[in-house]
Amino acid sequence: MRWGALALVVLLLGSLIPLSMAQDEASNTTEIQQLTLDNATREQIIAEHLINQLMKLSEFTEKRVEPIKDKLPENSTILIHYEKAEEYKEKALEEFNNGDYYNSILDALTAMHHYKIVLRELKEGKEKVEKAREWIRAEIVRTIQYFKFVEKTIHMAEKEGIDVSDLTRLYNETRQAYKVVLEDIKAKDFEKAREDLQIAKEKKAQLDEELRKVRKELAYANADKIVKEFLIRTEKGITFAERAIQEAKKRGIDTSEAEAKLEEIKAIYEQVKNLAEQEKWEDALTVIIENKPKIDAFFRSLNKIHERVVEKKIKRDVSAFLREMQDRIRKDARALQELKNRGVDTRRAEIELRTAAQELQIGLRLLKERKPALAREHFGIALRLLYNVEQFILFHS
Repeated sequence: MRWGALALVVLLLGSLIPLSMAQDEASNTTEIQQLTLDNATREQIIAEHLINQLMKLSEFTEKRVEPIKDKLPENSTILIHYEKAEEYKEKALEEFNNGDYYNSILDALTAMHHYKIVLRELKEGKEKVEKAREWIRAEIVRTIQYFKFVEKTIHMAEKEGIDVSDLTRLYNETRQAYKVVLEDIKAKDFEKAREDLQIAKEKKAQLDEELRKVRKELAYANADKIVKEFLIRTEKGITFAERAIQEAKKRGIDTSEAEAKLEEIKAIYEQVKNLAEQEKWEDALTVIIENKPKIDAFFRSLNKIHERVVEKKIKRDVSAFLREMQDRIRKDARALQELKNRGVDTRRAEIELRTAAQELQIGLRLLKERKPALAREHFGIALRLLYNVEQFILFHS
């Protein structure tokens, strides 16, 4: 049993002893005594090799664990396995020094196993930290954008004479709460950061609720503008959807579900249009709000169509697709300038064109980061916006 275990150790370690050490060739002039190692010598050589490797592994691991040891919780997997590794290492060294090579081999292997777990956990921990940092960076960007949105809403509501005292108070409290979280992170006090983040989220939930109330008031104060915007956007969406359905039918694709959704949107569009013609702006806005889930689903489906178009073009030649998009943006910019010189109001189309260019850049960055699915979403949005701009140019040309 003892030598069966030792043989297994040798197999696990690979060729620890060169083949030349096992047997020498006899020369034709001088008889060379065959090298024979007794069991004790074999164990000693294997044990010595293992101890050398163990000490290197121990030193390698120590450099990575010691600087963070005090920051780890007591029940940390890293600490538990590190302590076990150190314990078995000391045991293996003592056994080796006492000539107990067999047990030294077993304990050295056990120590190496625990060191390996420590290094794996450290690697996974580093990856988690990197992901956490990315999430924090993204969260900071989202929070800044959110606060800008709240600020813009406050200014717009004030101009309309809407009471924003509660919204302003909650905005200041929430902003301060998130500032505290950032200070915790900078101080690397992540435990406190978690606690303060919970407080900040609770503040933000209150702010969200008040923001919805003010935006609803603001929406009804600008009902005519919102309704007109809806009619323009939805008319373009319906035109595009009809064309896409016809193209799909030519290819033998079942379009029954898409057609049913389109009919729903047409009915909503006509209802809003009739109320707008009677200048019943608030009633028209109520119809839009009540049907918001259907409207959002319709425009999401349009984006999906654009994404599929983008996907096909990218599969054929991504460079050609990007060149085509950039050429279209340049041509559309020139065309809009010509219309502007003729006195046409091109402000809306210019905003759409700038947004399309931004979406294209975001998509390109995501492609470089090897995130093709996310890139397609942004390319799809860029394509839809370009279509809107080009329809505007065509209409006014």
